[in-house]
Amino acid sequence: MVKRSKLLAVLIAGIIATTSLVGCGGKDEKGGTANTEKKTLTVWSHFTTNEVKEFEKVAKAWGEENNVEVSVVEDQGKFQEMIQACQSDNGPDLILGAPHDNLGTFQKAGITAEVPSGMVSADKYTSQGIVDAVTIGGKVYAVPFAQETTGMFYNKDKVKEVPKTMEDLVAMAKEVGFEYNINDFFFSYAFLSAGGGYVYKNNNGTLDPSDIGLGNEGAVAGLQFISDLVNKDKLMAADITGDIAKGDFTSGKSAFYFSGPWDVSGAKEAGLNFGVVPMPTLNGKAPQTFLGVQTSFVNENSKNKDLAWKLMEEFVNKGQDIVYKTGSRIPVSKDYVVDDEYTKAFMEQAKVAMPMPNIVEVQAMWEPAANNLKLLTSGQIDAKTAGENIVNQVKEGIKQIK
Repeated sequence: MVKRSKLLAVLIAGIIATTSLVGCGGKDEKGGTANTEKKTLTVWSHFTTNEVKEFEKVAKAWGEENNVEVSVVEDQGKFQEMIQACQSDNGPDLILGAPHDNLGTFQKAGITAEVPSGMVSADKYTSQGIVDAVTIGGKVYAVPFAQETTGMFYNKDKVKEVPKTMEDLVAMAKEVGFEYNINDFFFSYAFLSAGGGYVYKNNNGTLDPSDIGLGNEGAVAGLQFISDLVNKDKLMAADITGDIAKGDFTSGKSAFYFSGPWDVSGAKEAGLNFGVVPMPTLNGKAPQTFLGVQTSFVNENSKNKDLAWKLMEEFVNKGQDIVYKTGSRIPVSKDYVVDDEYTKAFMEQAKVAMPMPNIVEVQAMWEPAANNLKLLTSGQIDAKTAGENIVNQVKEGIKQIK
């Protein structure tokens, strides 16, 4: 079985490490005992069950070729528990499928080994953002495997000409409908970024949490656009949820919907005649949707880091097929060829997407943004106040983290 509890996995790793030293000596040509000790590696994965099974096949085949006992464990537990395990003597050597916005927390906890030079470089990937997602303070701490961002879904039976601008989208939507999870900052950030808003200033690969751009002129303009969608254009309710928006789109009630690749299968199952395209421009500029990257890293506390990096290379070589064909994820390699129109559309949008902050201060962003979006869309505050509130509350949140 691939799926085991984390505690059991740690115990098993310890047993394997012990028993691998016993009874594995052979006779050399002179009758002595040859050193044929079999090394061990433990991998924990946060990918889906089916993906973990495929990575396990890769690990087992590689292990047989290299005389290494590899244990692959599906880990669906809390990241804090994973951190504690990585800090223990019998923790995992390698972590697969960790979201990049948690990387700063892992790095601060001392469990991410710096990636060897040359393993991660911008010329290998579909955008610089993918490298930025795994870089903290100018150093690379993880290897990218898959990416995700949002795009525009549209009903082909209701939309004859796909709008190229948000302004055209709003005009068309008054006739055919448009909804999305508007109070979720992951989806609405794109409108703030289109005018020059940002979360934390990026200074040549280093994020500065003291410089918050969620209340600047461009961000306020984006917040005003969000408010207008509800309060002026009346396109959706202030309390709309993601499930309601998705249900209205897949049922044909609304013709436009903003979401990510995780909703493609649901639209297919609904029998909807739909397409996906990159986000329309706002005020002539491309919205920078949030980019999420699924990464993998070697535990800094592993006793077999060099061996773990060799296994990582094998996962990289075989992993794009697994995440795309088994996990229905967006590959990160620029040389990987995808064969469906939906993934191609998300890959195009991902080229201009902005990685979610990967430093620990990202924790201070989500709640203030969500709370003020709700106040904004319900008409309780205006766009300028929403921006000011978000910035001030994020600053307070950062103080609590430190």
